[in-house]
Amino acid sequence: MIGVKSTGEVEADLRALRGAADRAGAALGCLFSSSDEYEAERVRQWREQAAQAVRQTRLARAAVVAGVTAVLATIFLIA
Repeated sequence: MIGVKSTGEVEADLRALRGAADRAGAALGCLFSSSDEYEAERVRQWREQAAQAVRQTRLARAAVVAGVTAVLATIFLIA
């Protein structure tokens, strides 16, 4: 038969359940407490990678322009 619990007992059970869930998450190495946090972190990492790709592209473009300029300057000075 199911017994009736007082409000205090229910609150104590909920605190114990939350504590157990926190410990279980820590034991599994979960870094995120919700899927929203996980998705936000994925978006942040994606944006960082995109920004890094832009910086690398600009650097490569600048290196090519500097190389072409150096070759043209060398040809101009030799001629």
